[in-house]
Amino acid sequence: MQKTIVCFGEIMLRLAPFHKERLIQASVLQVIYGGGEANVAASLALLGNKARFVTRLPQNPLGDAAISRLRALGVDTRFIARGGDRIGIYFLEHGASIRPSRVVYDRACSAISQASPEDFDWQQIFSDAFWFHIT
Repeated sequence: MQKTIVCFGEIMLRLAPFHKERLIQASVLQVIYGGGEANVAASLALLGNKARFVTRLPQNPLGDAAISRLRALGVDTRFIARGGDRIGIYFLEHGASIRPSRVVYDRACSAISQASPEDFDWQQIFSDAFWFHIT
């Protein structure tokens, strides 16, 4: 039986203008879900490993979409806790020529920032784990 790699952290909603526009110029934003640990879990799953992502997400369509995206990549999302009011968001302006990329974070009071250890069934989460990834 293949052992599981457990990743714990925040998954965020990234909003970015298309075509290297600045935020002030954009009328449409690209939506991407990601974060350090979520990206590791997704990459491991795509490489054929058994990967589990653990976090806390709001019980709303944004939380549902983040979970759906992870599942589509083969990540085990069974232990994602639901609660809180919001998902962390960041806005990314891609650099162009000599203009550097710029990131604006809006993650105060995100669901994971208000999580407590009791929100998670740690015994079950680690029942088949051989590695724990956290940053």
